[in-house]
Amino acid sequence: MDKREHTITEEQVNERIDKIISTIDKDWSRTQVQQWIKEGHVTVNGNIVKTKYKGVLNDLVAIDIPDPTELDVVAEEMNLDIYYEDADVIVVNKPKGMVVHPAPGHVSGTLVNGLMAHCKDLSGINGVMRPGIVHRIDKDTSGLLMVAKNDAAHESLVNQLVAKTVTRKYKALVHGSIPHDYGTIDAPLGRDPKDRQSMTVVDNGKHAVTHFHVLERMTDFSFVECQLETGRTHQIRVHMKYIGFPLAGDPKYGPRKTVDIGGQALHAGILGFNHPRTGEYIEFEAPLPTYFEELLNNLRNNR
Repeated sequence: MDKREHTITEEQVNERIDKIISTIDKDWSRTQVQQWIKEGHVTVNGNIVKTKYKGVLNDLVAIDIPDPTELDVVAEEMNLDIYYEDADVIVVNKPKGMVVHPAPGHVSGTLVNGLMAHCKDLSGINGVMRPGIVHRIDKDTSGLLMVAKNDAAHESLVNQLVAKTVTRKYKALVHGSIPHDYGTIDAPLGRDPKDRQSMTVVDNGKHAVTHFHVLERMTDFSFVECQLETGRTHQIRVHMKYIGFPLAGDPKYGPRKTVDIGGQALHAGILGFNHPRTGEYIEFEAPLPTYFEELLNNLRNNR
């Protein structure tokens, strides 16, 4: 473990400690520094502090830089559907049924396993189990994801998500005929107190906003486009259930009698963001997977 020390200068007084430390070394991203602080690797005058601590003149900051952790997730050759790749970012179209990143007890067959075989340079900010992963989509949701290949790109993409400047549009099939063409669901989400494995709308939950547009109505179903303003766990699935139009095929939030497609009919079809190096806005669109198209055609034919 390497150790660095720094004394707070007049220019740094009242600056947040994570911002101060991230300027000490150009290779340290602010997100990485925040992780070090949370893990207790940073002290000020011998005391562990939080990221919101603000510098005082002549404070002695000590940073114990943790040794790199060997990634124990095995690289696996996969036929990944890469939509874009350069030295900073990868955009990949994840198929339905694939988990994004490993978890204890489930360390193979994930998108991360495939990405590790595809390239060796993924951002390490999110830890050894989630290299390069900036955001994720559920196992049975298909569609586009952006992956960071270095820490600077990772921090840029995360900041864009926080600033709500990333375009994320999903296609979904829901139960029921939505009477209005456009709508916005603004309802806070949190863990369901009756089922900690599920999310629900709760008064003290995290701010969550979903915009939707009805594209087509079929007997007993609506085909919609949902645009995320925030990105909470299971957001679209929970929000559509909340307004009475749960996703078709959803085993967790949908009705018992639903279409049998092995999971929710949800596809992350459009993804746009500012390139982390050039600042240029780039946008990608992935068509609906075959099973989704076939489901829509069957419903149209049965009208």
